[in-house]
Amino acid sequence: MTTPASTEPAVSRPPLLRLLVLFTLVTVAVALWYLASYSLRGDDNVLWYPEEGGCDLTQGACRAPLGERGSLTLDLGADGEIRALEILPMTVALEGIKAEAVVVDFVGRDMDMGLHRYPLTRQDDGLFRGDGQIPICTEQVMPWRARVIVSQGEERLGSGFNFDVERSQL
Repeated sequence: MTTPASTEPAVSRPPLLRLLVLFTLVTVAVALWYLASYSLRGDDNVLWYPEEGGCDLTQGACRAPLGERGSLTLDLGADGEIRALEILPMTVALEGIKAEAVVVDFVGRDMDMGLHRYPLTRQDDGLFRGDGQIPICTEQVMPWRARVIVSQGEERLGSGFNFDVERSQL
């Protein structure tokens, strides 16, 4: 016994439709990645304060007043230059603030470079210390911002410091 042949013609999709479907899927994937990256940063409820002007993290520690609450000082342990992929011994000193946690984020100022968050550990001397690292970039000079976020219970305070990293010449 033979089976009857289908009377419906085979449907083939044109190449342009396949390209549009692929483009849509890639766009959705990028949007989901960006949304996940943004929500993981968790900096939406931080009360931000400006840093003191004229400070250069490559030359030493930089300070930021946190209103009437106190201040924070960030030292990246740079010896005259901050280089990509080198370990930075970070130290945060707090004045007038009893913090439960301190983290330092490195954020690309002109380009999304992903989340680079480094939690610091409270030491016996009251300072918060930890190691961080600036990722490599294809730009000759990459502008970065070191954001320090201090947590006290439900309250989170922060400030940031701008610096540039020059790509090493091989």
